[in-house]
Amino acid sequence: MPERTGQRWCVLGGGILGMHLAKQLSQTGARVTLCEAAPQLGGLASAWRLGSFTWDRHYHVTLLSDMALRALLTELGLEQDLRWTKTRTGFFVGGKLCSMSNAVEFLRFPPIGLIDKFRLGATILYASRVTDWKRLEQIPVAEWLSKLSGANTFEKVWRPLLLSKLGESYKDVSAAFIWTTISRLYAARRAGMKEELFGYLPGGYSRILDAFGKYLAGLGVDIRLNSPARAVRRTPDGVSVAFGDGEGEVFDRVVMTTPAAAAAQVCQGLTPREIELLRGIRYQGIVCASLVLTRPLGGYYVTNITDPGIPFTGVIEMSALVDRSEFDGNHLVYLPKYVPPDDPAFAASDDELRREFTGGLRRMYPDLADDQIAAFQVSRARHVFALPTIGYSDRLPPVRTSVPGLYILNSAHIVNGTLNVNETLLLAQRYLEQLV
Repeated sequence: MPERTGQRWCVLGGGILGMHLAKQLSQTGARVTLCEAAPQLGGLASAWRLGSFTWDRHYHVTLLSDMALRALLTELGLEQDLRWTKTRTGFFVGGKLCSMSNAVEFLRFPPIGLIDKFRLGATILYASRVTDWKRLEQIPVAEWLSKLSGANTFEKVWRPLLLSKLGESYKDVSAAFIWTTISRLYAARRAGMKEELFGYLPGGYSRILDAFGKYLAGLGVDIRLNSPARAVRRTPDGVSVAFGDGEGEVFDRVVMTTPAAAAAQVCQGLTPREIELLRGIRYQGIVCASLVLTRPLGGYYVTNITDPGIPFTGVIEMSALVDRSEFDGNHLVYLPKYVPPDDPAFAASDDELRREFTGGLRRMYPDLADDQIAAFQVSRARHVFALPTIGYSDRLPPVRTSVPGLYILNSAHIVNGTLNVNETLLLAQRYLEQLV
């Protein structure tokens, strides 16, 4: 354990970002307190009980090119247990399922003709080689994709996919969104690997978070669960954090990793401009159903949906990637629905969502029977990722605030990557020097 200095830090938010910041700060010799409002660590990466087994609340996958995540797993003694596999990708288009997992299947893809397919492939290849992401921030994604792929391909392929992830907000999103998505999938090839494989750790994120929590405790990090911050303000002695109804506890420095709007509400003494920037960040939320099935679906890890009327935005068949022994021989399927934070779906009951989602799934798989659904659970999160709107990075709130000793760092500061665990770890590493 490194020698502790007099500097006392408080990290607010026990998701992956907060945990990694706590680890890094502790390794510099600081005394660190990690506070999480929920009863467990992990945030969006946390796990829960699904019938007879425990697995992730939301779907996660590890890529060969996710070097920051793999380095953390090595530090935790888990990296050697990763399992890698090739997966298949499906599309639900024209009321039918079709595979698009290789070049031959791409050429057979029904919604667009040969010339449009060539332009679509050229668009993906071109995007994978773009290096100036900052320029793309000034171009609407619809305009950029329509110009490169053509109007027909945009309407038949790109627009449904944008709607599935962004809703109507895609009209305000920059071309950097598509660039970051394609760049992550091409990262392995750019690093000289022959192909990109998808990986998972047996035991899922429950195992990772358990090992990570024990590792932090071994470093001397004071972990406090069920500890929401009510107010953060500057005092003559440092930065005071009030938890629940208690008195404020004073730290030398505090870093908040909560969503921007929550930080604006809790932090006192920020300038009007800082509050404006924090509240100006637009988020996309998720309502995600986990289904435990006694039968497989299509065998595709991801099924993209281009048909209107399906109530969820994709199908993630986790058991097409993960060995079914992890699920007690069952099949695990995620049905995500990406929506704005004020969407009525957040107010819908689990029973209402079950009727709606299973009805949509039967449009894709008409032979799915009620007795083949062993469990149905819903996870809701209003603030999942910040929408990369036009000129997004120019309106990003500064990490170092005007309140001495107070920092606000969250996933909204990922400006040239998609939200995933690897990018979250890189974000913590990128800003460590500025923090200390």
